[in-house]
Amino acid sequence: MCGIFGCVCKKENVAPLIRKGLKRLEYRGYDSVGEATIKDGKLFIKKDAGKIDEVHKKCNLDDLPGRIGVGHTRWATHGAPSSINAHPQFDCSSPPRFAVVHNGIIDNFAELKKELEEKGHVFKSKTDTEVIAHLIEEHFVQKPQADARKTVAKTGISKLEEAVSKSLSQLDGSYALAAISTYEPDKIVCARNESPLVLGISENGQFFASDIPAFLPLTKNAIFMRNGELAVLKDDSFTIKNISDQRIILREPKLLDWTPEMAEKKGYTHFMLKEIHEQPEALRNTLRLQDKYLDLLTTFLDRAHEVIMVACGTSYHACLAASYMFSKVSYLATHPVIASEFSEQHSRSANIDSTILAVSQSGETADTLAAVETARQRAATILGLTNVVGSTLTRVSRVYIVQQSGPEIGVAATKTFTSQLSVLSQLAIQLAKKRGKISTEEIDLLEDKIQLIPEMVEQIIESQESKVSSLAKKLRDEKCFFFLGRGISVATALEARLKLMELAYVPSIAFPAGESKHGPISLIQEGFPVFFICPPGETRKTLIGNISEMKAREANIITVCEEGDEEIIQLSDDYIEVPRGLPEVLSPITYVVPLQIFAYRMATEKGYSPDMPRNLAKSVTVR
Repeated sequence: MCGIFGCVCKKENVAPLIRKGLKRLEYRGYDSVGEATIKDGKLFIKKDAGKIDEVHKKCNLDDLPGRIGVGHTRWATHGAPSSINAHPQFDCSSPPRFAVVHNGIIDNFAELKKELEEKGHVFKSKTDTEVIAHLIEEHFVQKPQADARKTVAKTGISKLEEAVSKSLSQLDGSYALAAISTYEPDKIVCARNESPLVLGISENGQFFASDIPAFLPLTKNAIFMRNGELAVLKDDSFTIKNISDQRIILREPKLLDWTPEMAEKKGYTHFMLKEIHEQPEALRNTLRLQDKYLDLLTTFLDRAHEVIMVACGTSYHACLAASYMFSKVSYLATHPVIASEFSEQHSRSANIDSTILAVSQSGETADTLAAVETARQRAATILGLTNVVGSTLTRVSRVYIVQQSGPEIGVAATKTFTSQLSVLSQLAIQLAKKRGKISTEEIDLLEDKIQLIPEMVEQIIESQESKVSSLAKKLRDEKCFFFLGRGISVATALEARLKLMELAYVPSIAFPAGESKHGPISLIQEGFPVFFICPPGETRKTLIGNISEMKAREANIITVCEEGDEEIIQLSDDYIEVPRGLPEVLSPITYVVPLQIFAYRMATEKGYSPDMPRNLAKSVTVR
């Protein structure tokens, strides 16, 4: 959702660094942008509705003076996009003395606002964040700087830090926030509860951000803040404390193995296209997972009385596919559940015998974490699969695995999905070994085939990208699509539909092909485009019957099938071929790739940006 970034540097003016850092957070989705810096005891402020480049062109964000500052890209939750509602938000001093940037939602802001107004505070915006700035102002005892220094010497706590801590104690909701003040112009105080916040540590200064790419070109040393923690950043030091008792927390920075180039487009037109092409490498990385972690996680799965997989969006589709994998390969029944529905569906039945496998690319998805917290309160065992070490999901999980697919900047998940599927399929195979439900020969075959998947994905991209692009050009004006599959291919169909809807804004419908005659087939008329996902295996023969039903009603049949499957090809108006030899249970990892490309090309054919689809954000960190 919102993105925050800021820094305090030893020598350098920070405004250009903040603008560039915010640019690297654009993938989170936003409608306005702003920065605030301090120099010579004065706050300098520039902010407005619009994209970073638009606002920068209008008011030159880079000429804000000072070696300390904060910035924000806002995704509106309270108050429409406007200059006044853009962050940073300020206190009601004239001129202002405090500036705050915030990602999250303050649930009790209305009550706090009323209390502050009764005390004489004057509000200008419609945001929940402005409440925080006024609270800090309220708690800050304005004394001469000499007195403030005595307080620090005596207690180890600065006035600003104390005011922020007291303000946080009154907040209900989620936040990753940072505050600066002209009273203490040498420091940034930042804090986290439920919304992601990462510190970047360097010899030249200290940084904070919603996500690593913001400061990756500036430092590779990162510290992941945890819920209930506060940090004080100075140009030559940082301190992390527990908010509740002010206990100092010692945590060493992690040296990231991500390069700045990994978070850039590498010459591709869009991040999404780059990330589609990165999938072979990402899949190879997932195959480097250590057996001991797979073994540990499957030990918990094996002993579970029930396994519930919770996730949102693309990650939920990965869970749905995994439910087929675990059933067919490991003989383990699992229940994929959309995270936002978990509380209604399972909050009372989950118990000490339940095992929850939570899947989230960022490890910070609000609905997924809420489901996990509900399950934890019922004493369930929590297992995690994520892409971000140090994320909340990794900390609340009994055991977790990191999928190792690197940064994903495009809002539409691509390598996230295939990497999650690769890890989940490895878990299914490892669990099959434990349970002895299938033969050694079958296990060996699956292990051999999964090693071939990165090369197969490379072949698909090289051989089919041009053909898929031509297909998108041909179908770009269609008003609706069907995506159909059977068995595990239902998950592939659902993911293909999601990609087309979120990128090209085309209404699309996906369902098990066997449901066609139970209503959906009534929509079919001449030329209606219907995609069928047709891997070889148990479902193929029945699926041919479904294709024939649609073809008899003059639908436009497009199939994704195995290379050389002449029977399927003869029934198709258009077809996309996938390399031969992959078992049906692993097919979503490869069969989804041309459908990702199709959605991408449909978006570009229509003139839309696939990296920043409207109304969407990369990490959904509010519920």
